[in-house]
Amino acid sequence: MDVALRKSMSVAEFLAWEERQELRFEFDGFEPIAMTGGTVEQGLIQANIIRSVGNRLQGKPCRVFGSHVKIAVAGSIRYPDAFVMCSPMVRGATVVTDPVVVFEVLSPSTATTDHIIKNQEYRDTPSVQRYVMLEQDQQAATVFARSGDDWVGHVMSGDVVLAMPEIGIEVSLAELYEGVELTPVDVRS
Repeated sequence: MDVALRKSMSVAEFLAWEERQELRFEFDGFEPIAMTGGTVEQGLIQANIIRSVGNRLQGKPCRVFGSHVKIAVAGSIRYPDAFVMCSPMVRGATVVTDPVVVFEVLSPSTATTDHIIKNQEYRDTPSVQRYVMLEQDQQAATVFARSGDDWVGHVMSGDVVLAMPEIGIEVSLAELYEGVELTPVDVRS
């Protein structure tokens, strides 16, 4: 059997390569991964995150960004749906190396990567203090946060408040789902 071995790209090689592409790509530490389009629900949730978190950060040193800016985490390059950065901004920068809070809106095609691979990358990036994975069809989130040396996960749903003490704000989960048509929850006894 003839097996061709490929040499993985470095982050620097990927960044130089991506700069010449028309489409956006993430980098998993080995190869480029094409970014696909999202749903209306994903777009609404992303817009709600940026508006709600951004409004609360007014006058504070932290800023929220959408998926137009990439982050470097644990040897990978990612375009999260939103993230918060608290360090001074470098004019013209295209990569942020120290995100504090990261948001991903889950979809069937990315959920496994978001739950496992990206979760490990964010856990292994010291600046990331909180990782929020939001469902598209239910008002629910899985949130991982640092607790000492541990990376602890919690599931949130319904009318609860997402506390983000590392950036000094709180946002109700309902606010992040404003205008999103959600699937009714089947509550059986």
